Amino acid sequence: MFVFLQKKDIYIYMEGTLRTHESDVMQFCVIVIETAARKMNISPSELTQRLEAQGIIDDRLIKFYDTLHTQSANYVADDIIETLYNYEHDVE
Repeated sequence: MFVFLQKKDIYIYMEGTLRTHESDVMQFCVIVIETAARKMNISPSELTQRLEAQGIIDDRLIKFYDTLHTQSANYVADDIIETLYNYEHDVE
């Protein structure tokens, strides 16, 4: 593993792949969406479409990544499922 700084960003080079904050966020989103889709018995692509339609990927998963990524994938998946249900059914 190599760590180097470039323009205030930290890059970690592991196993031939350059890791950035953006790649970590995307990997987190994929894991959460796949976990939630499995719990809902739907495809990840269907869930992604539904989440995008409600703005949940940007406004929740990405915006609150720093807090959410400290939780388990199951916990965040359950939270996203509940959030999606509330948004789709206008529950406040």
